Amino acid sequence: MVLTKEYRICMPLTVEEYRIGQLYMIARHSLEQSCDGEGVETVENKECEDPEHGTGQFTEKRIHLSCRLPYWIQAVCPKVFYITEKAWNYYPFTITEYTCSFIPKFHINIQTKYENNKGTTENCLDLPPEKLSERTVDHLDIAFDDLSSTKHYKVEEDPKIFKSARTGRGPLIEGWRDDQPIMCSYKLVNASFEVWGFQTRVEDFIQKCIRDILLLGHRQAFAWIDSWYDMTIEDVRAYEKQTQAETNSKVVPNTVTDCDECENDTFEDCIEDATEAK
Repeated sequence: MVLTKEYRICMPLTVEEYRIGQLYMIARHSLEQSCDGEGVETVENKECEDPEHGTGQFTEKRIHLSCRLPYWIQAVCPKVFYITEKAWNYYPFTITEYTCSFIPKFHINIQTKYENNKGTTENCLDLPPEKLSERTVDHLDIAFDDLSSTKHYKVEEDPKIFKSARTGRGPLIEGWRDDQPIMCSYKLVNASFEVWGFQTRVEDFIQKCIRDILLLGHRQAFAWIDSWYDMTIEDVRAYEKQTQAETNSKVVPNTVTDCDECENDTFEDCIEDATEAK
């Protein structure tokens, strides 16, 4: 069974404000996290249309991360390795998919909807009853949930300490989600890794990584508010274009998409060898 989780992340912003903050945060975070051939490469960024959702923005990115994976995964990956991210942004609704040609049984689908409330909508993404029974809900608190790694912690990005000079918002204290403005990001995450004997372990690892990324990214979106608060959508798109060019220059394009140096016949054999090596 595919592991399904719904993350609810409240922010001291409106949905309209978060649209700018999210785009700014993703572009800046990608730039800061990219170096020496590792990081996020933007392949395509263009307008798209959908009969139901209207006009949106489509992006395709390659996330180069082989050196940032746990040892037991690095052992089965080719030296040059990336995950493909495809996203359709019909704000305030988005769809994001992650795949990997090297691991055909790996797939992540994330549906997101943003609402001006504190996470009280019980079925924001309109799941049918059978899906609701499989879903678990995790409320993330950007102020009081700890980051899993201290290396990502920065005092200036701590919502319990940060105060915005432009908006006067912050620091966030106990009960901050009862204040206004408040909005919530509802993210339904389906993580699938259909390899017998390893599915649970890998899917749990995927969900843990996603939770960490969501917590860090939303903390940064708030802590960087004084940098993006006065931006228009045109301003932030220009910033996004500029930073994507800078980020791409830091990432060496991959040319290997299969496990060329591996002597095993199947991916399952690779996983088994890596687990035994650990």
